[in-house]
Amino acid sequence: MNAPSPVKLTLVTASVILCWAYSPIGIHVALHGYSPGQLALARFLIASLFMAGVALVVRIELPRLRDLPWLLVLGFFGIFLHHLCLNLGQQWVTAAASSVLAQSVPLFSVLVAFVCLKERVSGWRWGCVLLGLTGVLVVIWGERGLGEIDPRGLLILLAAISWSVYFAIQKHYSRRYSPLTTVCYTVWSGTLLLCVYLPGLPAVVIQAPLSANLAVLVLGIFPSALAYLAWAYVLRHVEVSRASVALYLVPPVAMVMAAAILGEQVSMPVVMGGLIVLTSVGAISLEGRWRRQPLLGHGEHPQAVAVGIQAGKGVAKIHLDG
Repeated sequence: MNAPSPVKLTLVTASVILCWAYSPIGIHVALHGYSPGQLALARFLIASLFMAGVALVVRIELPRLRDLPWLLVLGFFGIFLHHLCLNLGQQWVTAAASSVLAQSVPLFSVLVAFVCLKERVSGWRWGCVLLGLTGVLVVIWGERGLGEIDPRGLLILLAAISWSVYFAIQKHYSRRYSPLTTVCYTVWSGTLLLCVYLPGLPAVVIQAPLSANLAVLVLGIFPSALAYLAWAYVLRHVEVSRASVALYLVPPVAMVMAAAILGEQVSMPVVMGGLIVLTSVGAISLEGRWRRQPLLGHGEHPQAVAVGIQAGKGVAKIHLDG
């Protein structure tokens, strides 16, 4: 397989950033015509149809019968709970703040690993978690002040926790199925669970303004489907540690898009809080690289961990290449 040109990789990476940065803006627009639950269902009905077409072309493998309950669990945390909380929470915070709060997933992943999986957590990681949570508080303060924030807006943090639980469970299946197979079944099972919001959805689609319906269509095709296929393409040709740096551009791009499309005024505390959160997340990933380097001898290679993050963009994937 010929390696793609740097220009092509840059363009594909840029398209991923734009897709995922659009997510909070699209959600904000779509909520003018849809309830949070109906928005999640409509978005993933579109994504499910798109992924079904992809699955037919590449012929993904069938799941093992004993794995079906766990695939439903993945759909619950990765799609149902995550996107429901995200849509509910974004009714009470700006799209810019939502894009920053959603980046706190790695911080909660550390807490989930410590509490649920009984993993040892270093002092460095605890420090990163505390720094990141401080950044979250700064973002909340920058939005409306700590005393005026609507508690319902903090549902975005619950969405991040749900995403972290999804990561922890999904690790168990990273070697059983291909990344595309896991993504497809997670999307389909999550969409199945979201069908509790199906009653009344056709009438909502008809009555919703054109802008809301277009936002749902874009959310279903681009952030929830195409962006993940494009990101998988990037990870096949670029080291994960290098490619993941691009994800830190999502919140700043989202802030610019929110200002341009929605007319949001991004306050300086929100920007500063975002920098603190992203710094803490980056510091967590650096620890793993520092610890691996002394262990590598001649002819040895670090294990690649492909992580597709971002709340509000569909599903995430952790895949180990041993």
